[in-house]
Amino acid sequence: MNRLRFLRSPSPAPRPRRLAYRVPWRVDRSTAPHYRLINAGRETLSGVTVSVAGSASLRVSPPTSVSPGEAVRASVSGREPARDTVLVVRWFPPDGREYLWQISL
Repeated sequence: MNRLRFLRSPSPAPRPRRLAYRVPWRVDRSTAPHYRLINAGRETLSGVTVSVAGSASLRVSPPTSVSPGEAVRASVSGREPARDTVLVVRWFPPDGREYLWQISL
């Protein structure tokens, strides 16, 4: 019995990979529960917001843009924020892409 082989067209060439985007933030936890999120990158970040997910509450002094070396301050209060709360940082680098980063306390 003849076996038919079905040939399919070759797969398209893979798209070139982009390098991973390095998170530009450094977290200063030295005065917890008051945190400083420092822009350790080389670019000014715009649309910066910090929010909280969990049972704790958050006070933040958010500038709309953060230049390299500048910081956003966030104060977290709650019973045990380290057990059930994370900070979520949102920002836009100059290329306009949106990024979110989650920080465990």
